Amino acid sequence: MKIFRRTLVIVLVVVVLAVVGILFYSSLVLRGDRTAALEAWENPAIAITSTDHSIVIAPTGDASGAGLVFIPGAKVDPYAYLYKLSGIVEQTGATVVITKPTLNLAFFDTRPVSFFEADAPDVTRWFVGGHSLGGVRACQLAGTDGTVGLVLFGSYCANDLSGSGLEVLSISGSNDGLSTPAKIDAAKPLLPDTTNFVEIEGLNHAGFGDYGVQAGDGVSTLTDEQERTAITDLLRSLFDNPR
Repeated sequence: MKIFRRTLVIVLVVVVLAVVGILFYSSLVLRGDRTAALEAWENPAIAITSTDHSIVIAPTGDASGAGLVFIPGAKVDPYAYLYKLSGIVEQTGATVVITKPTLNLAFFDTRPVSFFEADAPDVTRWFVGGHSLGGVRACQLAGTDGTVGLVLFGSYCANDLSGSGLEVLSISGSNDGLSTPAKIDAAKPLLPDTTNFVEIEGLNHAGFGDYGVQAGDGVSTLTDEQERTAITDLLRSLFDNPR
């Protein structure tokens, strides 16, 4: 009996330590750049609403009816994407819903796309997408809850969508040290033949957001404004030209 109790105590201690370790690890996020975020907040062409589970970026003018549920990269502050994604809203009239993943890790978030689509009920044509690990999770959600397409930002799929018939845009960076051009190329067979693969020259992994240097990444040769413009132009071509 004593051995059983001792074993039980050891197991409980290990479980508690594991939980504490996960909570501590997930709390160490890459914080968004305040200046970049403020520029988005002060943009009169868009309206930003923060909820307990998402950040909604909507146009203050005419809305196009298109929308993107965007999943952040692992342990990246969701607000770090405000500046880069606000250009899409400003230029296309689309709505972007940035999720706030459970424990800052997309794979811990089991909520369906519809949970976030509900934050923008006027949208009639939904895409799901994400950056880095968020993009991997987006691949798993693509095609569910009425989503018609997938947008990958410095990311690639781990599941097979080659026969899905989805509209897919894959945006990568030539200087990305994490989702490298070689990794993007190796995962191409998992996406439809009609996928639009675009590599932005000079863009690195962290350039899809504004959260500083990321370990293992390459160096971007572009300014923040150039990165934003390049991403915006690619999304405009997708949202403005539905199949």
